[in-house]
Amino acid sequence: MGGVSGRRRFGGLLRQRSFRLLWTGETISQLGNAMALVGVPLVAVTVLHASTFTVGVLAAAAWLPWLVIGLPAGAWVDRWPARRVMIVCDVISALLYASVPIAAWAGVLTTWLLVAVQLAGGAASVLFMTAYQVYLPSLVTPGELIEGNTKMQGSASAAAFAGPSLAGLVAQWLGAVTALLCNAVSFVVSAVCLLGTRGRRPGPAVADRRPTTAGPRRTTLRREIADGLLLVLRDPYLRQLSLFWAAANLALTGYAALLVVFLVRVIGLTPGSVGLLTAIPGIGGILGALLTGRITARYGTARGLLLSTLCAVPFGLLIPLTGPGPRLAFYVAGSLVACTGIAVGNIVIAAFRQSYSPPGMCGRVTATMRFLIFGTSPAGALLGGSLGTWLGVRPALWILLGAVTLSGTLLLTPALRGRRDLPDRPLLAAGGAADNARAPAAQAAVPVPDQR
Repeated sequence: MGGVSGRRRFGGLLRQRSFRLLWTGETISQLGNAMALVGVPLVAVTVLHASTFTVGVLAAAAWLPWLVIGLPAGAWVDRWPARRVMIVCDVISALLYASVPIAAWAGVLTTWLLVAVQLAGGAASVLFMTAYQVYLPSLVTPGELIEGNTKMQGSASAAAFAGPSLAGLVAQWLGAVTALLCNAVSFVVSAVCLLGTRGRRPGPAVADRRPTTAGPRRTTLRREIADGLLLVLRDPYLRQLSLFWAAANLALTGYAALLVVFLVRVIGLTPGSVGLLTAIPGIGGILGALLTGRITARYGTARGLLLSTLCAVPFGLLIPLTGPGPRLAFYVAGSLVACTGIAVGNIVIAAFRQSYSPPGMCGRVTATMRFLIFGTSPAGALLGGSLGTWLGVRPALWILLGAVTLSGTLLLTPALRGRRDLPDRPLLAAGGAADNARAPAAQAAVPVPDQR
């Protein structure tokens, strides 16, 4: 991936109104999501007294929509206005998460309602996350993609740091369900901010619908889905990155499904303490966003991805050693270092995918990769709940975090080991024809590469 030089103005993209609004709305929305990640299992564990397996089912329900609508979501987003899709999803999500505290206060909250909210909210998240990846390139230039993704990743990580702590404190002071009300409000703020944004240039979906010299291009939804799927499966970079994250995500989702149970029932922590500890990954995300530029500038995007994954992620094996008192340091160190490496990898992969996707296919490439990656999440959550029930929570964490560490070996392919930087253009075009031409300098992705 190429680089751009020159001194950037203070504030960079935050000086642009539309990007600033998107960044503000998403930061607040991510804060609410981070609260919900702790709030939903806390409601299940402390209010509904759910079993370990049931907590795993709740986590699986949030990810199941990726298996159901993950592939068509990319084709839909490439056809529909991305900004409008995001606003509608925000409104739906706000209504869904507001229903939980309302049901609790009315005395009718059940596990099945939580499952339904997780399923519907997960479906909205599929469409929103796909549309967001398409909309961002319409707000910035190709040379600003790294900066844009880094800023979004940094604020999301800051929210991930503050959200769990806030959720834990709110749960301890006002009750666990109140944290979910905060999440509902955050979606409203995100929708209002999106209403004020305007793309500086047509997004991929718009450009893809323009007539060519051969006349308007009309294809079926099935054909568009197949194009995205074939491109990802045939391309040596997109395919291998998808396989790596699918394997890692399977184990990470199982780990996440057990984390609150581990901290509350095994370690014996209060909701407030759980919130503080589960905020540690957010600090790792912030560090990852700050370090990505330096790492990729020194080592390159491909080598930086390998280093951050193979050197940092194994520190997660310290987490099962966690215990009361001083042994909480194992969780802090393991979570901090591992999540820093994961954040660097996320930023690199996101920027690479946005610059590497052929014109008009960003939505389909994004959705296809996330279908393959997040499609393993329901099985991972059920696996975590099952292992925690049959073997115990701590042994289950050893197995799951060991699998996360081993998944990094999937990146050790000749295509990735033999390069300093990830490429600018696909080796195969959407229709399967070879395309070895380098992208023009104006199209090259920025030096600091970037899910979701």
